[in-house]
Amino acid sequence: QAIPVLLGDNPVDLIGLAQTGTGKTAAFGLPLQELLDSQATGVQALIMAPTRELAQQTATQLRSFAANSINIEVVYGGAAISNQIKALRKSVQIVVATPGRLLDLIKRQAISLKNVRYVVLDEADEMLNMGFKEDIDKILAHTPADRVTWLFSATMPAGIRKIVHKYMHEPREVAVNTHQKSNVDISHQYIVTSAADKLLALQRLLALHTDMRGVLFCRTRRETKDIALKLAQQGHGVEALHGELSQAQREAVMKRFKARSMQLLIATDVAARGIDVSNLTHVLHHTLPDQLESYTHRSGRTGRAGNKGVSLAFINPRERRRITELERKNKISFEEVFVPGAHELADIKITRWAENLSRTTEHAQAAEALAKVADKFADMSKDELLKKLISSELNKLNSSSGFGKKSNNKEVAKAGIEKPGSIRRFYINIGSMDGLTKSDLLHFLSDVSRIKRKRFGKVTVNKNFSLFEVEQKWSRDLPQYFQGLEVDGRSIEVRSDEKPARQAHMRVA
Repeated sequence: QAIPVLLGDNPVDLIGLAQTGTGKTAAFGLPLQELLDSQATGVQALIMAPTRELAQQTATQLRSFAANSINIEVVYGGAAISNQIKALRKSVQIVVATPGRLLDLIKRQAISLKNVRYVVLDEADEMLNMGFKEDIDKILAHTPADRVTWLFSATMPAGIRKIVHKYMHEPREVAVNTHQKSNVDISHQYIVTSAADKLLALQRLLALHTDMRGVLFCRTRRETKDIALKLAQQGHGVEALHGELSQAQREAVMKRFKARSMQLLIATDVAARGIDVSNLTHVLHHTLPDQLESYTHRSGRTGRAGNKGVSLAFINPRERRRITELERKNKISFEEVFVPGAHELADIKITRWAENLSRTTEHAQAAEALAKVADKFADMSKDELLKKLISSELNKLNSSSGFGKKSNNKEVAKAGIEKPGSIRRFYINIGSMDGLTKSDLLHFLSDVSRIKRKRFGKVTVNKNFSLFEVEQKWSRDLPQYFQGLEVDGRSIEVRSDEKPARQAHMRVA
């Protein structure tokens, strides 16, 4: 849809509303090939992307159909800047870049954008979510005022509308509605559980679906690391993908995942952008995304090319209304599913084990090995031998996947230990004008931060801001949990209120 518009007689600004996997790179890449002058000097087209992976992927795709006379370079953080500066000294027509590294190159006067005729903002909503708005403003200030701007985004939040108003002139809009096409082969499911029980639910799902090959989306990099560590300690094949990894580490993780050496990749939305992996059986949502459009973006990674897939969300009881919103907005249906109990899951696993055992082909050395150990079982009946085999398998299950643990956290002892702790007070820029009561705010803080409500102290709700207290132990990295969240188009800000700490006794587990 975009190509005829971009190749029209007159250059136009364009807004493309589309998800990953809808041919966006070809939509702007093919027109650029026709519109650029391979004989002219200087960078003529600038493509900005939020992540290294997406920048690399975009450059690779552009090179696959670009003429030999069009030179394309990609620059991003996490790689030697000296090599990138050297590459930019050649005649380059198209530069694909992440905003941070591009701004660094501009400051070093290693790149000039004075001849740029076309600017492409790819995954613009994610660049804003990652805090690149200021960098984008500074970069665009170095481009000619009469440039043509093409903006592609999966969603259209208030921040994107501001960019459109500031930098684009009477843009044409093309919207690709892929909901029905991308979701037709996806089974949408949800599990209602508490935050405390999510890990156990994950363990049991991984144990139940041994053929699972999926992605678990988390809100923060800290969550990805914590969950990956705990699941790995239980013997599950999982790895985390987040912004703290070096480029080499990220590429190694993706190589192992594509080689099917793990069941589950645990990633933030930002880290997973630009990653294209085929034949995923599951997409799991540790937390529903804040923007409902992002749910389609996530879930669309499974159920591709005629294959069936599952998109499963873990929600708390109050989030059922969001499931209803998703159903109405995306014209899809959700099914509530339940995590098997310990005994039920053990029955399933034992039945599966027995079926596999009955189908096992006799090994060439089985008779010889049996002769050596037959006397060990000489006094056992058939039933006794089977019971021992089953008991051995049950012991493995209990030790590896938490089957013996209770699935309902109400069974956990409620007794705590009173310990003195320092209290920190925080500011948050939402209040009664947003329809919040103290109870609402407490629920919101707990849901986002995964800190139990009893860990919070005094909560004060004012008209346009609120103050809340939490024990020092639980306050580490607290503001980062709220980064990227919005209320009515307004970014949520959480910061320390700089009030001297007081001492108190709070209940800690």
